[in-house]
Parts: sequence; structure tokens; C-alpha cells
Amino acid sequence: MLVDLFGLTMETPGVTFYLWSPWRCAALEHKLFESVVKLPHAKLEKEPDEVRLHITETKSWKQALQNFSRVLKGWQEEGVDANNEKRAWRWLLEGDVDANGYDHKGEKSAFWLFLRLSMDRGGPVEEEKGEDLDMNGFGVCVWGAEE
Repeated sequence: MLVDLFGLTMETPGVTFYLWSPWRCAALEHKLFESVVKLPHAKLEKEPDEVRLHITETKSWKQALQNFSRVLKGWQEEGVDANNEKRAWRWLLEGDVDANGYDHKGEKSAFWLFLRLSMDRGGPVEEEKGEDLDMNGFGVCVWGAEE
């Protein structure tokens, strides 16, 4: 499967979307996960403390990325009318491997995508107040190559 993240392209066996501790997640994290649940050929796994969705097709990845962008643009537009609030988001990439190519659980290396939201409030007279929020309840794992 080919994963293209805004020009960063890689070959991978698959991708897993995670919703950790659903009872504590923000509404935006639920919306992001719900936007991919109905992807074609996706396999859903539910456990008491997390929900996972696995995909292995490039077409499904492209649709997932498009769905994420729609949800995040909607969230961004909600802030336009709210007291001069400016909203933005960034994808954070994180990797976790040792010298042998395995992560802290002993699994083959992978990298993770997380979201960071930024909100700037204030106007011309007021001092600008900005904050960053990490979406810790939602994550995307791009699998490492199988041996």
C-alpha cells in the first residue's frame, strides 16, 4: 500500500487508526475516528479501552486523509466567528525504534501520526493568547515493512 502524507510518500503493508480511552476523548477525536469507520475494506476492532481500524489499500488511505481534512477544516471554520479565534492544525510524526529496528514493545518499527491543534485568541487591542492542544486520544500508526 502506498501512503502519501502531503508529499511524504512511503510503501507500507497497512495503516491502523486508533481511538484510545473513548470515554475521555474530545468530540473532535470521535469525529475524526468516525470519519474513517465506513471506509471500504476496513477492519474494525473494539476493546474496552480502545477502538482500532485497519486498512491495507491505498484508495482507503486517500479517502481517510480527505475525510480528516474535511473534519479539521470544519473545526477550523467554527473558530472564525468565535471572538477572533484563529485555529490551525499540524500532523506530528513520531518514531520509536531501537538499534535493531524494534519499538519499546518488541514489535517491528512503525511511525505514528498525531494531531496538534493551535488556537490563537485576541484582537488588535488585546494581547494575543495562544495555546496548543495535543489530540492524545486519536492516533494513526503506519506499519513498518514485514519481513
